Amino acid sequence: MVSGDIRSLSERDYRDRRLSIVVPCFNEEAVLAETHKRLTSVLLQLGIEYEIVYVDDGSRDNTRAVLREIHIADTHARVLRLSRNFGHQFAITAGIDNCVGDAVILIDADLQDPPEVIPSLIRKWLEGYHVVYAARQQRAGESSFKRWTAALFYRVMNGVSDTPIPLDTGDFRLMDRTVVESVRAMPERDRFLRGMISWIGFRQTAVLYRRDARFAGESKYPLWKMVRFASDGILSFSIAPLRLAIWVGFSASLIALLVMAWAIYSRLFTNHWVTGWTTLMISVLFVGGVQLICLGIIGEYIGRIYGEAKGRPLYIIEERLEAVQYENRAVAPGGSRRG
Repeated sequence: MVSGDIRSLSERDYRDRRLSIVVPCFNEEAVLAETHKRLTSVLLQLGIEYEIVYVDDGSRDNTRAVLREIHIADTHARVLRLSRNFGHQFAITAGIDNCVGDAVILIDADLQDPPEVIPSLIRKWLEGYHVVYAARQQRAGESSFKRWTAALFYRVMNGVSDTPIPLDTGDFRLMDRTVVESVRAMPERDRFLRGMISWIGFRQTAVLYRRDARFAGESKYPLWKMVRFASDGILSFSIAPLRLAIWVGFSASLIALLVMAWAIYSRLFTNHWVTGWTTLMISVLFVGGVQLICLGIIGEYIGRIYGEAKGRPLYIIEERLEAVQYENRAVAPGGSRRG
């Protein structure tokens, strides 16, 4: 089906348009060569003018050297090396800020999101959609726990947020330049790009696809990072936790009033008085726990305000390897250098 999509898209469809592919990388030396090969194969068949922007998010393996080799061998490849590991969402942001395409496609380096889906994204873009997100129909190579928690997260997120977020989607998507410029105008530090792009609006649609297992290497999102990412999404796009704290406080106060009324009634009208160290400690610990939870929720929001107030840059670029047209060298279609 994908190859049919490629054949049905001709260069006339693109006019003078240019495509940017943003690929965030963190310790992906084992997969980068194959990723570049498959991306280039798809893009060459499309015949569209393109650039591939690799963002090295402070990798500690041999990713830097591999990307340098890719850049030297292919004039379409650009590399941005960040000064340290800022995180996946910031690496994507760096790529978005530094690409020039009329449309930008976000795709991870691990090949779980197949490059062969790109023609389907472009087709919807040419039909007039501003955002085309890839929705996971199947998820290969992932545990039942991960699939279940991911599905639960999107449904909880939509339940507490005023911004509907498409179910079962990641960052793999195409954005029109109009949307890209809107994202660039949003400098917030606690970035949840899926929510930000949904909040922007414009015409958005989905393309269903089957998510593959990792080609090589290990997942860069262990459980604790997934939990942190989920909390960033909820806290950045909802004040529901603050409202929950209010209702928990009201509930605790109501329970306390009921217990107080029962204690007074027992003292005045019965021979069964409320006595004992156990009852007192349960009450104190319950109220104290409620207070600490509410303070923690408030503190999380205040901490985010503090982070925004400092106004530090979202990322720092240590090195840029720009696309170069090599002189006095034969360049093959797609920019691969021949010696």
